[in-house]
Amino acid sequence: MKKDFYTYQAQTTPHPLAMEVASAAGSYIYDTDGKAHLDFVAGVSACSLGHCHPKVVAAVQKQSEKYMHVMVYGEYVQAPAVEYAKLLASLLPAPLETTYLVNSGTEAIEGALKLARRFTGRSQIISAHRAYHGNTMGSLSVTDYEARKSPFRPLIPDIRFIHFNATVELERITEKTAAVILETIQGGAGFILPNHGYLKKVRERCDAVGALLILDEIQPGFGRTGTLFAFEQYNCIPDILVLGKGMASGLPVGAFVASKELMASLQDNPTLGHITTFGGNPVIAAASLATLKELTETGLIPDTLEKEKWFRSLLKHPHISEVRGKGLMLALILKSPEMTNYVILECAKRGLILFWLLFEPKAVRVSPPLTISRKEIEKGCRLILEVLTEFEQ
Repeated sequence: MKKDFYTYQAQTTPHPLAMEVASAAGSYIYDTDGKAHLDFVAGVSACSLGHCHPKVVAAVQKQSEKYMHVMVYGEYVQAPAVEYAKLLASLLPAPLETTYLVNSGTEAIEGALKLARRFTGRSQIISAHRAYHGNTMGSLSVTDYEARKSPFRPLIPDIRFIHFNATVELERITEKTAAVILETIQGGAGFILPNHGYLKKVRERCDAVGALLILDEIQPGFGRTGTLFAFEQYNCIPDILVLGKGMASGLPVGAFVASKELMASLQDNPTLGHITTFGGNPVIAAASLATLKELTETGLIPDTLEKEKWFRSLLKHPHISEVRGKGLMLALILKSPEMTNYVILECAKRGLILFWLLFEPKAVRVSPPLTISRKEIEKGCRLILEVLTEFEQ
């Protein structure tokens, strides 16, 4: 199978990890040799409830027996999508009431950018240095990673960048600005939290000049930082909220949410201002609904902050300079990129899944399922410390 993987499936890097997967359950992925791998990455924050959560599996099975794809998005009334959008609206502050369901986080970013330009009639988009919003042409345009962008230029025009947490630069948001797009917590940059009321100040500046605020919650969303969405902790409500990753606990999905008035601008002039064939797919929507109910009807979300404390208490080592992030969105900052590579690859050999971050070469991603147990946290952290000590020796 590995030979066929390299021959017939497109590769994203010259050296993929290439684990041959047989099954997955809870906090573990099992390879074709029967070895169990403790998952501290959760499909890059996608598997909120771990692998093959029984309630998600049951929801998928039940819906797939009724109907799957029946019509392009927005034409037919399909219960799973309607119920999901209604529940989500009940959990969000006003005016975030209308959800457009799409297929991925990057498509949700595309839709949000189109919505902002359509509603305001302006073209300028302001993003943040070291931002990561996806890899399609629009989301890549508002991502600040020149080595990744330059081979695909020209990208969409009229994009500007400001430094995250630099309030002195907010004056660059003007009457020409359609929207400011920010990650609530910067992911690829190293899990950077907003500080000193930064997001509130961005919100106030946007209001002053008539620009929209788009918050990208694709990574921190769905309980990973101790609240359903991270923006709830920063006294800042966006005009457009972008969702993805952990939304369906491992199935492909994304969404952008706005007021009814704002979202209505995609209905006319032109009609079909955004259209997607498989958005709102009933099977995916059923998985999303089951995930959201489990997250909000249990103690999993507040428990992420307790689990963060466990990680921080255990991950103490001379080679760990800092543990960044919040809840179960954590990054270990090590002393060198070489150390980071060694830890990730050596832990992989010993059955612990860790991963890299996009911009910060000294960071080790730790973003396990929200369902991870204390025993599993202790097991993984012990292995990390052992490998760090071996690297030192």
